[in-house]
Amino acid sequence: MKKLLSILTVFLLTGITLAAQTSFQVIPPRNVIAGNRFAVTYRLSNGEGTSLNAPAINGCKLLNPSPGVSTSQSYQIINGQASSSSTVEYTFIYRAESEGTFTIPAASIVVDGKKLTSQQATFKVLPADKNQPSQQGGSYGYGYGGQQPQQSVHVDDLSSQDNSSQPISKDDIFVRIILNKSHAYEQEAIECTIKLYTKYQRINSFMMTSPPTFDGFLIEEVDTQAALNAVENYNGQNYVTAVLKKCIIFPQQSGKLTINSGKYDLSVVQIERVSNGWFVSGRPVEKEVHLQPFTSTVNITPLPQPAPAGFDNAVGQFTFESRLSPESVKTGEAASLEYIITGTGNIKYLHEPKPELPSEFEQFTPKTDYRTRVSGSTVTGTMAVDYTIVPQSVGTFKIPEQRFVYFDPSKKSYVTLTAPGYTMEIAKGSGTTLSNEQREIEAKNTDILHIKTGSKGLTLTHQPIIYKWWYWGAVALMVVMLVVVVLIYGRQARLNADVAGRRNARANKVARRRLRAAEGYMRSHQPEQFYEAMLKAMWGYLGDKLAMPVSQLTRQNIMQTLTDRGVSDETANRVLAVLDQCEMARYTPDSSSAASVESLYNDATSTINELEKSNLSKRK
Repeated sequence: MKKLLSILTVFLLTGITLAAQTSFQVIPPRNVIAGNRFAVTYRLSNGEGTSLNAPAINGCKLLNPSPGVSTSQSYQIINGQASSSSTVEYTFIYRAESEGTFTIPAASIVVDGKKLTSQQATFKVLPADKNQPSQQGGSYGYGYGGQQPQQSVHVDDLSSQDNSSQPISKDDIFVRIILNKSHAYEQEAIECTIKLYTKYQRINSFMMTSPPTFDGFLIEEVDTQAALNAVENYNGQNYVTAVLKKCIIFPQQSGKLTINSGKYDLSVVQIERVSNGWFVSGRPVEKEVHLQPFTSTVNITPLPQPAPAGFDNAVGQFTFESRLSPESVKTGEAASLEYIITGTGNIKYLHEPKPELPSEFEQFTPKTDYRTRVSGSTVTGTMAVDYTIVPQSVGTFKIPEQRFVYFDPSKKSYVTLTAPGYTMEIAKGSGTTLSNEQREIEAKNTDILHIKTGSKGLTLTHQPIIYKWWYWGAVALMVVMLVVVVLIYGRQARLNADVAGRRNARANKVARRRLRAAEGYMRSHQPEQFYEAMLKAMWGYLGDKLAMPVSQLTRQNIMQTLTDRGVSDETANRVLAVLDQCEMARYTPDSSSAASVESLYNDATSTINELEKSNLSKRK
């Protein structure tokens, strides 16, 4: 039984392999530089072939008449269904002798007695770098961000730039802006590509520090993946390139507009040659590169004037049509009036057509649908505008034809397209409706009202307001209010400018607030906080009242200033006595009693009252 199952399994797998489709195709090289080797691969799928000979390619020399062969097979079972495939690749190595575009002739192979033939293919050979020695047979693989691409990029002498002893010049790595046209009309599509050019094999890091700017343009982004996967000859030098940004831009104004590529910071890897006696080796060295912005200008021509009626900034090539469904409805039933614009250009920025519908039709907000995609160097697609209309009256109504005007840059002229109009027969629906004659009578009844007759109390006499007594009274009142406001404002400004005067005026109020805090500590039997609050009240009051900073509040200065201000010696001594008692009690709290605390509070309060009676703000 097991032997039978094994035989059936082998039979099924063999049948699956035989049933798979056999194909034979050529894989041309992607990037070739004159003087370098390159590979041409022939892929045979699901078969075993013989009698394959390498075709001769004009301008190229065959280096291995016998191809390199690689084979791969795969088997898979999905939902009980088995499948298998096999691939055999034959690789021939050539050397490009000159630059130009070359054709790979068709090659043939025999599979199970049948002859399969590949298609012809073309490839391009780029010229070698100017002033660079040719390295015969050299080939190098380049990746982006330290990654190697799936298919190697063959470059002539780009690796010579990896010597770290050579400084990095502006011609070794830079960013370009590539436009498909340098002159365009307003609203005309322009393809813009921002591309990185480098001579270095590896880029370890890449960061945009300043984004590109497109002042004066609307932008339609194109999805791209920045990968170093192509070689381009620019100014006589070969570079590995990567597309950083690609977009379709639409100029919104005329004149000379400038595009900025932005700033980029990246690190490249150079190979430093190290000599160890007879041997020379290389080690990677990473270097930072700061790419400055690259700018490009494009000349924008204004659209011809005068523009025809109905033109609404549509530029490109378009078609225009309309649809009405259904064409016969009853009152209260909805119909769909659709306008469709198809073509290439600034289709995403077009405005909806505005049809002239009969007043008996109720019109709803249109639904606009854009279906666009980037095609080549422009944007193509469809704009559909759907109006829902509901007739309210019985009769025959006409929807006039609709015009659409656009400017064609290739013809340098305006083009007018016309969508057909429609005649609708509206029958009476189930709801209550008005006929056309009834609506006209109703409109007349509400349009012009009857003229009213009789006296309306009109008078021909008129007295100017300036002759009224209350007018001048109001003016005088406003002048008085203005003078009062100016005086109050001036007095307040002077008070705000006199800082010392403000402190003197507020001294008693601040001292009273602090004395109330001290009284609270006295009632709650907290002597330490009481004496601290008393000192703040006395020192603060004397500093504000005598206009003296804290650093100058000494016993001698206080005594001298109080005497100069006309305060009696007895009062001045009481002030000093209160300060001394507070200072001593603060550092010897155990000697304080409730009677002494209350006596000190009363002495401080009476002392401040006596000082307030003396005019301390004026010198005698």
